[in-house]
Amino acid sequence: MIVTCSGGTYFDRDYYVDVHLPLALACWQRHGLESAAAFFPRDADAADASVGVYRFRDEAALHAALASVETERVMADVPRFTDATVSRIVGFPL
Repeated sequence: MIVTCSGGTYFDRDYYVDVHLPLALACWQRHGLESAAAFFPRDADAADASVGVYRFRDEAALHAALASVETERVMADVPRFTDATVSRIVGFPL
């Protein structure tokens, strides 16, 4: 799963890497999350953006994690590091 954040007025990279990614791992590992990583490209307008890559064991694990009660905790943490638009892309190799 790829999660992007763009726009907004603030983005705390340190919080995202040091707190949010470990929170997602703690909440979703039992459902099959294997790793989470952050990347910080710059868009053409030099606005901050982030890309989070969340790697799950398989598609069923990803759907189980997103349907779990822990997802509410992960999503409630987002305003602590950004007010950007958050988008999620789900994909698996064919």
